[in-house]
Amino acid sequence: MQRPFEGIRIIDITHVLAGPFAAYQLGLMGADVIKVEHPDEPDQSRDSGSDNDLNHANMGTGFLTQGSNKRAITLNLKTEQGREILKKLVATADVLVENYRPGAFEALGLGYEDLKKINPKLIYASFSAFGQGGPRRTQTAYDHVIQSTSGIMAMTGTPETNPIKVGPPVVDYATGTMGAFALAAALFQRERSGEGQRIDMAMLDVAIVLQASLVTGYLRNGRHPTPHGNKQPHATNSAYQTKDGLVMLGASNLRQQKRLWTLLEHPEMIKRTNDERDADRAREEALLVQIMPTRTAAEWETYLQERHVPASRVRTLGEAVADPQIATRGVLHRFDSGAPGVDGAFTVPMAAFKFAHDGPRIDTPPPVLGQHNDDVLTELGYSAAEIAGLRAAGVM
Repeated sequence: MQRPFEGIRIIDITHVLAGPFAAYQLGLMGADVIKVEHPDEPDQSRDSGSDNDLNHANMGTGFLTQGSNKRAITLNLKTEQGREILKKLVATADVLVENYRPGAFEALGLGYEDLKKINPKLIYASFSAFGQGGPRRTQTAYDHVIQSTSGIMAMTGTPETNPIKVGPPVVDYATGTMGAFALAAALFQRERSGEGQRIDMAMLDVAIVLQASLVTGYLRNGRHPTPHGNKQPHATNSAYQTKDGLVMLGASNLRQQKRLWTLLEHPEMIKRTNDERDADRAREEALLVQIMPTRTAAEWETYLQERHVPASRVRTLGEAVADPQIATRGVLHRFDSGAPGVDGAFTVPMAAFKFAHDGPRIDTPPPVLGQHNDDVLTELGYSAAEIAGLRAAGVM
């Protein structure tokens, strides 16, 4: 059998994280993703990441993360010849993804209304900070700016230290993941309707959706969610210091808290309702502060998990990816022999799910800038002499 998006061609004219990650997710599922970059100003992620040598080589870890299974070409879309090549590519494509300032592609004659005349079945996805309409349409942002704008920072941290940005760029990757869902939905819809689609993806919208239950609660009762650090509303669902580090308890519901207090030999603390838990939170916390330092975090995790009480010691990223469970999931792919432009092995995340068959897979390593110029233009009917002329003219 084939993977779901084999035979689907995606033109990826994106940079940094959210847009490239969305295209990457479909590439893992078989799509032919052609990444288009400016020859002198490539994807910003190419020079970002934890390896400075790779940054200088335009193969930064930010790019490696989401560059596999893509073919890379360079086009200067400010030139008439560059735009003409893109239009020829659009005629062969199913999807175009771009994440430039709203209105920028329209100004070049490459907006949705322009390109659907060439390919009426085209799915045209625009990723931006605030969306294609509204009073903030022309404003720009990155993940951390959207965390600030959306209210996420205000509820993160502790009562003493806040606002705090969430560590990883969660809005970026959530936007990429939601964008992949939107692209898949539009492709499915096209199978039924035969029509193309315009997708308007805004990072701010995604950030609001990430806070879904909190938004609903605030709009119902007007109470802002407050930063509470490692303390959850219920004491048995919070983090505590152990003999050697923190452990996060997850005795969230009434059954679990009953099980926890029974295991800790304090049946008098068992509650019948959440209201009772709320009223007795301070006493529960004080008792857990005394009990939890009697074992190490790892000992508590093993003891409680074996007895069906959710708990985990607080791990570093290094400890997390070394967990044997990760190795069973296929979520990471290791390039043992490196890749073009990259010396030595490296590992990248893939998709956050598994299929029984024909699921996400990496076939090719991340490409160097413009690696597939000749291949793609040859497919479009350009001769070797024409390609050489385009390269000399600074088009690619």
